[in-house]
Amino acid sequence: MNRKTLLATSIKSALIASIAATTTLSINANADESANNVERIAVTGSRIQRQDMETASPVTVLDAAAISEEGFTSVDQLLQAQTSMAGNAIGSASNNGAQGVAQVDLRGMGAQRTLVLLNGRRMVNSGAGADSAVDLNSIPVAMIARVEILKDGASAVYGSDAIAGVVNIITKKDFDGLQLDVKGGASDKGDGENGEISGLYGVDTDSGNYTFGLAYSRRDEVIQSDRDWTEPGQSSFIPSGSFGGKVQDASGHWVDRNTSYDYTTTSYYQTPSKRYSAFANMTQDIGEDMTLTGDMIYTKRKSGQQLAPEPVDLMLNVCDPKNTPSAGCMDLTPAMVAGGIQADDTGRVNYRRRMSDVGPRGYSQDTDTLRLSTALAGSIDVNNGMDWDISYTYGYNKAHTNVANSINATKLSASVYANTDQWMSGQSLDAATLQDVSYYEQAEGGNEQHTVSASLTGDLFDVSAGSVGFSIGAEYRHDSGYQTPDQVVINGDSSSAQQAPTKGSYSVVSVFEEVSVPFTEKLNGDFALRYDDYSTFGHAATWKIGLTYEATDDLMLRTVAATGFRAPSVSELYGGNTGSYEYLSDPAGVAKDPQILDNWTSDEHLQPEKSESYTAGLVYSPSFVDGLSLTLDYWRFKVEDSISRIDTQDYMNRCYAGDTGACDTINITADNAQKGDWTGLTNQLTNVGAEDTSGLDFNLNYHFEAFNLDWKVNNDTTYLIEHETDNTDYAGTIDGNFGAYARVRNNFKVQAGAGDWTVAYTNRLIGAMNEPAAVDYVGYNNSTSAALYHNVVGTYDLTDAMTLTLGVKNFTDKTPERVVSGSDGGTSPDIFDPVGRQYYAGFSMKL
Repeated sequence: MNRKTLLATSIKSALIASIAATTTLSINANADESANNVERIAVTGSRIQRQDMETASPVTVLDAAAISEEGFTSVDQLLQAQTSMAGNAIGSASNNGAQGVAQVDLRGMGAQRTLVLLNGRRMVNSGAGADSAVDLNSIPVAMIARVEILKDGASAVYGSDAIAGVVNIITKKDFDGLQLDVKGGASDKGDGENGEISGLYGVDTDSGNYTFGLAYSRRDEVIQSDRDWTEPGQSSFIPSGSFGGKVQDASGHWVDRNTSYDYTTTSYYQTPSKRYSAFANMTQDIGEDMTLTGDMIYTKRKSGQQLAPEPVDLMLNVCDPKNTPSAGCMDLTPAMVAGGIQADDTGRVNYRRRMSDVGPRGYSQDTDTLRLSTALAGSIDVNNGMDWDISYTYGYNKAHTNVANSINATKLSASVYANTDQWMSGQSLDAATLQDVSYYEQAEGGNEQHTVSASLTGDLFDVSAGSVGFSIGAEYRHDSGYQTPDQVVINGDSSSAQQAPTKGSYSVVSVFEEVSVPFTEKLNGDFALRYDDYSTFGHAATWKIGLTYEATDDLMLRTVAATGFRAPSVSELYGGNTGSYEYLSDPAGVAKDPQILDNWTSDEHLQPEKSESYTAGLVYSPSFVDGLSLTLDYWRFKVEDSISRIDTQDYMNRCYAGDTGACDTINITADNAQKGDWTGLTNQLTNVGAEDTSGLDFNLNYHFEAFNLDWKVNNDTTYLIEHETDNTDYAGTIDGNFGAYARVRNNFKVQAGAGDWTVAYTNRLIGAMNEPAAVDYVGYNNSTSAALYHNVVGTYDLTDAMTLTLGVKNFTDKTPERVVSGSDGGTSPDIFDPVGRQYYAGFSMKL
């Protein structure tokens, strides 16, 4: 038998407490029964049922009480506040290009490399169609019992995508009674209102439990210009238009443009959304040895974003008697020539205009996500008993995405040639012209997933130090996705990039096994193997080895080494071609236009990304300080053959220099390169990239009593040692377009309570960062200072069945750090708080 040390008891008790905290929300729940129920459970990162919770893999558990107390109304807000997050997470502050999606980005390695599970099983990817990551908006906060974050590679257990780790969202179940919750908040400026109303009903029967829930949440927008610290946008695209960089003055003379357009008056810092959710869980015993379980979640999301009116950038042909362009042309007036406007070497002049007469670009999404899962589980009387499980999971997502006030560039060019005087007048355009050149863009997309899985778990045999546990299983999964752009976009007539439809699917058959071996009473080993056979690229084999060693009664050492992979997604394999006009230099010196058409394509022959991960750390619970637990872990993740695009300019230069391999890669012949003919230039997705990131995680938990109060102190720190992408280290840097990689992130919380009340103070630190992309900005020191946000919350039990929560986020009204790269009002709103001080309140009633 394993000896029960103080360390093992501390770890086990901490996990039991976090889980029990969710079940005791019901006044009918029994704490002793809750503890007994978790005596043997599977922790995220392994399928093996365990009695003791000391695993080799670092796992963070966030319970329902903490989620509620801190006023989170969306899962992405909860996860992005964790110190293990980095990079460019997409969430409620993502206004440009996010399409209302919210994702999680462990270690800053990309949302596509973090696996999201719901109750231990895969969640369907969702968003705008053919997506490569889970939209966290599809999971309502009201249904969450706890969130387990596994912070090491787990492909050997779960398969593809689990390179940076796993987020396992556990829903409320086995609930008996009725619970109603209302929460809401707003900024101290009176905007950004948000709220959630939810109801949970559960009933116990003689042989099972049925739990049902409904939730509605809403979030209002925050306009960028409504904050005093927002820097006005300085766009060269102005409502009156400019021609050759010139505008007409009051006398009709063409002079240099000396005005700019402030795009922050219409752009959002916080985007609006509404979500309607229904969810259910059931457990039904079938005889003495079998149980039928099931869960369902459905969410409808209606979200929106808003950007400044469309900026139109055209190269207009100047009429030449020797060469009349088929697309049309315009004559330069004497006033234009006198003002210095002249055609470039290609016979064209640049025309720019902000289409304010049409109105701001209004993006909207209407998405439906459904996830159903059912399982039949039982036990067989072999050895010490074995458990079997057969499950089927179905996921479906459909999205309608629209853009109001889009511009048809083809019609606009024709209109300029036909109505030159009106377009060059600097005045508002007439209604007929606006109706002709604008349109309502509509696109549709979706994802679908089928998964069948079977596993057998139990003890193989006993050795002197305990039982050898095992888990074996097999799985079949089929994923499909599609995305159909508006026909104007497909035809290449839109002012945005041309894009073809996406459609495709793949399937995978997997077998896996785990073994847990107690070598001695102090040393335990965990071993996992997995083999995946894909219909696309073939097979992938991964392994994982974990060791734990109880050096003393107080100290446990742990380490994990693992390999992993990420299979190419539907959009990477079968994505529709997209035409991108890039600023490129013709090495032959022939092409005069700085923008050359580069065709971005997918590749159905892509291979999987490969990864290696290592963690090593310790868990320390000193016997001389009751209630104190410390963890320290070193981690490193390496990715090879990552799926990305090449540097087009580099390959153009190499092709011109005679590198035929480079020519083949970009679909250009050597002869055409010498002539400066780049027609057909192609940039195909390929396995060309690499990432290498490492750091340290430190956690302190201290639970004690003093001054007749119950105290809880928690501190989480992540220190980023390096974050290399393609041999460039981004650790300690920030870029408004590509994300933040602060070396230090820290979360601190202290809570005190007695009887029916608790008060908690938390703070969140984001360390100082350099901004290399801002080196050319005059008067800016190319860095951000450390940002520290302070929050306070209190709860009070009005009765045994009613609880009131009041809180303030960012109560010092800390302004966000200035970030000049990117175009989000002078900051990076996905990293720094763009809203300011916010008040929130919540009320919970249990019957």
